[in-house]
Amino acid sequence: MVGFADQVRIKLTEETERLGLAGREGQVFGLTTPSSTSVTVIGSLADDFAVNVHFDELDESFWFAEDLVELVGRGAGAVISLEGQNTEWVRLDDGSWQERLRPS
Repeated sequence: MVGFADQVRIKLTEETERLGLAGREGQVFGLTTPSSTSVTVIGSLADDFAVNVHFDELDESFWFAEDLVELVGRGAGAVISLEGQNTEWVRLDDGSWQERLRPS
């Protein structure tokens, strides 16, 4: 299973090829249950679960059925923070997150 900030590649299918997304690599920006959020999903849903992948070169994100998303890496070094907080979280090689004080 992929998670937030993972680096992924989109698998080749007729649909992903037609959309120009087959083989592209991007970063996971979100996970959802389509029945609750009504997002448009590329691929056939085996489960009520979809993965949002952002492609920097397209400056765009798409929702995919999980079986179309292949893990490439855990996004080590990715940093997330919340405005107004003096801490941030850094992604480690094993996919976990480490909290640290935000640099001044």
